[in-house]
Amino acid sequence: MNKIKETVVISGKGGTGKTSFTASLVPFMDNAVFADCDVDAPNLSILLEGETVEEEEFSGLQRAVHNSSLCSGCGQCLASCRFGAIKGDFSVHAPSCEGCAVCVHVCPENAMTLEDAVVGKVYESETIYGPLVHASLIPGEETSGRLVSRVRGAARELAEATGRTGILIDGPPGIGCAVISSVTGADSVCIVTEPTLSGLYDLKRVYSMVLRFNPAVFIIINKADLSEDVCRDIEDFAAENGVPVLMKIPFNKKIVQSLSNREIPSVAEADFFENLGWKKALETI
Repeated sequence: MNKIKETVVISGKGGTGKTSFTASLVPFMDNAVFADCDVDAPNLSILLEGETVEEEEFSGLQRAVHNSSLCSGCGQCLASCRFGAIKGDFSVHAPSCEGCAVCVHVCPENAMTLEDAVVGKVYESETIYGPLVHASLIPGEETSGRLVSRVRGAARELAEATGRTGILIDGPPGIGCAVISSVTGADSVCIVTEPTLSGLYDLKRVYSMVLRFNPAVFIIINKADLSEDVCRDIEDFAAENGVPVLMKIPFNKKIVQSLSNREIPSVAEADFFENLGWKKALETI
């Protein structure tokens, strides 16, 4: 069986153009499965115009459930809950419940039980470029890392079943659990940054995190002409750490317009990307 290569695109902060860059890679990725692991704000499917063919509910944790017919009203659950999830009538306020099971253990009547809680959905969509696996976490819910793992697992299962040799992942921004779950075990990671002070700071943070997982790392500087000084600082940081800067993409209003029209930038503005050495970058990734 051929090895399936996983490439993840991430960013240290939101708004750098991570998803736009990922979408621009898609038309040039032969024989690949695509995955959107930004489960808090998934939008890759918008640009790829995917049509959902399968969906499943995702239960990433358990929460307490109260059975009023068994409850004697002793109040031990209310007194023991440290998260304020038990109401005065001993029912459970689900968003506050951490699933610690203290109420289950102290209840003498077995009126409290733990049950799986649905916190999101996983989708498989078909696009003109290939299959896309994506998910959405219910706003305010936790376990984003577990949901990302499920998306990656589903993408790998799909790649194995269809004989595809690559997985391209649009990861979440930042350095939290979802990002860690996205890059763990990946073959290569592309970090999209921008030449601002916050962009440089967050680039350093996310690069330090990625190093723990030992993938090949590349940097893409988007809107590279925003600040020549900070752009040089990013290039100096990359050189000091031996990280290739694959592309420096200047700001272009036509790119913004293509996104507004739900068009993939590298397709809508093919000449612009060609002049940036786009194909060479693709070969490296």
